Amino acid sequence: MFDYIISDDAKKIKEEVRNFVRDEVPHSLLKKMDKEEINYPIEFLQKLGKHNLIAMRTPKKYGGRGLNWECEVVALEEIGVLGSSLPCLFSLPIICGEALNFFGTEEQKLKYLKPMCEGKKYTAEALTEPRGGSDFFGATCTATKEGDYYILNGEKRFVVGAEGADFFLVYARTNTDPKADPHTALSLFIVDRTDGVSTEYIYGLLGTRGGGAGRLKFTDVMVPKENIILGEGAGGKIFYQMMVPERLTTAAGSLGSARACLRIATKYSTKRKAFGQTIKNFQAVSFNIADSITLLDAARSIVLNTARTIDAGAPAALQRRLVSESKKYSTKACWKVINNAMQVMGGIGYTTVYPLERILRDSRIGEIWTGTTEIMNLIIQHEYYKELLSEKWLARDVEKDAIDSDAEEEKHFG
Repeated sequence: MFDYIISDDAKKIKEEVRNFVRDEVPHSLLKKMDKEEINYPIEFLQKLGKHNLIAMRTPKKYGGRGLNWECEVVALEEIGVLGSSLPCLFSLPIICGEALNFFGTEEQKLKYLKPMCEGKKYTAEALTEPRGGSDFFGATCTATKEGDYYILNGEKRFVVGAEGADFFLVYARTNTDPKADPHTALSLFIVDRTDGVSTEYIYGLLGTRGGGAGRLKFTDVMVPKENIILGEGAGGKIFYQMMVPERLTTAAGSLGSARACLRIATKYSTKRKAFGQTIKNFQAVSFNIADSITLLDAARSIVLNTARTIDAGAPAALQRRLVSESKKYSTKACWKVINNAMQVMGGIGYTTVYPLERILRDSRIGEIWTGTTEIMNLIIQHEYYKELLSEKWLARDVEKDAIDSDAEEEKHFG
């Protein structure tokens, strides 16, 4: 139904990416990635570059298409039918490109952003630390200035794309004073894969396999001073901007995964027979499908609304709230849709005869990475309280509609 309200550009991108997913991504790739026979799908990334499908919001002069968020989320839904590993690799240039495009120097854009969009260089972001998780600003990676270089030391983990990336965006502490404001103590660096940068694949994953996720270790890595983005202490400012694509790409990609599972289950319900009739005729099944359709349409609505609001130039605080709402609602709703689909399929849905079990495993990460659902709640309530308490109320004073609204002596607050 959304074809009736999205722009012509978005319709074209939707068709283009849908065709790419259908024709350019072999079924064998997903199977090999899930079995971890492939740990970094370089051919997938090369094909994205060949079709100019990398970081499409990036300006054309740097290899992108200069499109908007509406087009990007439509594309991500189509990529999302592939699970979570490939959509994540598709999203990394969008996320890293945000930092480079918004805050990078012209030299940084030409050296890293442009070849990244052209599919000639591959990137990954290094956020999470072994002791960190949701406590991003508690990062312990350090970068110490020595002449024309920063000396980088520390570890990052759960870095998707670590296996094959040519360069990383790494947050590190440049102010090691324990009393320093953590929001201005971090800086962001472009770190090439050089001596001193090592990758370790030391844990298995429930899902999202084959995306090259690993641990990075930095041992006295010499990072040229030209590779700091926006200067020392700007890490917090950049991080908040990067969280827009971090979270909106997850929200949009989840739609594709849920849509694929719903389609499989709906088709199955028209063929599977029990008690002498197809199971779609049982309300227990068809109402399950109805609930899933509603959840998916609602999730798509909030994601598309958020994309359009950002495209319209919404204030940063509102963007933070809406992307948090989108990620929270979309990942939870899509997890429910996928589980509903498995319930319709019954035992066969729990096997590897159908892809539901893989997509189910893949989708569980949605409520964890790029900020847990609990962190989303923290941001949503914080931004809403701040907005509500800072604005003069112009609408109807509904409190006065109560019969005893004048009983001020009954309104005790402390």
